[in-house]
Amino acid sequence: MPLKKSKIITIKIGSSLLVDKNKKVRKKWLSSFARDIQKLKSENKKVVIVSSGAIALGCIKMNYNKKNLKLDKSQAIASIGQIELMNLFSNTFTRYGLNISQILLTLEDTEKRRRSINAKRTFENLFNLNFIPIVNENDTIATSEIKYGDNDRLASRVAQITNSDTLVLLSDVDGLYNKNPKLFRDAKLIKKVENFNEDLKNIDFKGITEFGIGGMNTKIEAAKICQLSGCNMIIANGLYLNPINKIIKKNKFTLFVSKVSKLDARKRWIISSVSPKGELIIDDGAKKALKNGKSLLAAGIKKIHGKFKKGDHIKILDKSNKECARGLSSFSSNEVKKILGHQSEEIEKILGYTTKSEVVHKDDMVEI
Repeated sequence: MPLKKSKIITIKIGSSLLVDKNKKVRKKWLSSFARDIQKLKSENKKVVIVSSGAIALGCIKMNYNKKNLKLDKSQAIASIGQIELMNLFSNTFTRYGLNISQILLTLEDTEKRRRSINAKRTFENLFNLNFIPIVNENDTIATSEIKYGDNDRLASRVAQITNSDTLVLLSDVDGLYNKNPKLFRDAKLIKKVENFNEDLKNIDFKGITEFGIGGMNTKIEAAKICQLSGCNMIIANGLYLNPINKIIKKNKFTLFVSKVSKLDARKRWIISSVSPKGELIIDDGAKKALKNGKSLLAAGIKKIHGKFKKGDHIKILDKSNKECARGLSSFSSNEVKKILGHQSEEIEKILGYTTKSEVVHKDDMVEI
């Protein structure tokens, strides 16, 4: 059981766990969850909670229908709901001797290296002060272009930043099934995933389930981020009382086993990007060079997709559109369009100024 061995645990809870279908706050559930956290803390484990619910609680307070909200109105409702959410956590957790703090993050806070490091230091200081960070996406200022849009991927990024050993995604199903358990009685729970290509090759995620904003697809994306970051991930049913204790005792969940990561912190951050800005399609020669630890040169690039700036995260794909690496681009997308397919010594003449010869330097790249 990975939770017993974990020293740092990130737990993500969705709006449906805090608010029921009748728009009533599930106070009894939250109290049971607090008791679970109290138990983890008594075992000297560090805990981070990524929670949805600000907009849902704001809608309850203002008597609004969430489905009818436009972005600007939802930002205001989120601002109102944030206070409701943190009061709910504070009032509940204080009864169990648990100290909480709040961290609001946007996509840019984790995708920009300097901001990511600042966030990491904040988490570490809160751990030292014996406080439990409650993380929310900053819906009050985030626009559609800079939103995670789902807390599964936000939670995976938080798990990576905090060096968590395990990420727990509390859902409304027992885990990942081979088919939709709400439609098929013979659906089987997949207990363990070690290799995505092998273990999940016959599953169509579009047909599995549609819950939350992202559905099962975003949970799979979160699992991939965790696996490459050296973090286990669990998808489990959080609707029960004492959900964490139930996971430990019942052993009913899907476990995504991490790869033993020997990457340094910078490369773990690169591989864990949830919002690459573009894609470079490379030829077989460039792919072979990357496998041998070489940098990506312009001559090996065949096509480019997306718009990005120098220093942005990008994906590197082979001719079959299979991702083979991620990295930070040394050029903007406009520059890459001009130099792709050309030799390094031609770059200065094409662009009209001196620059690097590597489009993605080997130190800024992680092979997948």
